Amino acid sequence: MIQIFGFKNCNDTKKAIRFFKDRKIDIQFINLKEKEISKGELKSIMITFDIEELLDREGKEFKKRNLNCYVFDTLELLMESPTLFKTPILREKNKSTVGYRPEIWKEWIK
Repeated sequence: MIQIFGFKNCNDTKKAIRFFKDRKIDIQFINLKEKEISKGELKSIMITFDIEELLDREGKEFKKRNLNCYVFDTLELLMESPTLFKTPILREKNKSTVGYRPEIWKEWIK
């Protein structure tokens, strides 16, 4: 089963969900506004990605908070404010992706 972490109003998350549903692949959608990502899930994603790659520095929330002017612990910041994650984050067994990556997902479902 593919896990998709994201937000209902995120276009890339919507496209990721549609990508798998169109191919009749079961997914589990986790809305980060309703349920936070667990430390265990985050650790498994961090096998593939550095924590800095998970922070959406181009997103509205990052800019609204003016975070480019502050020094912060990225892991702590993401755990406190899931709206700062770059989405969608997808997990399938021991593999993960961040962002809209259909070229990789096609390999997963072969």
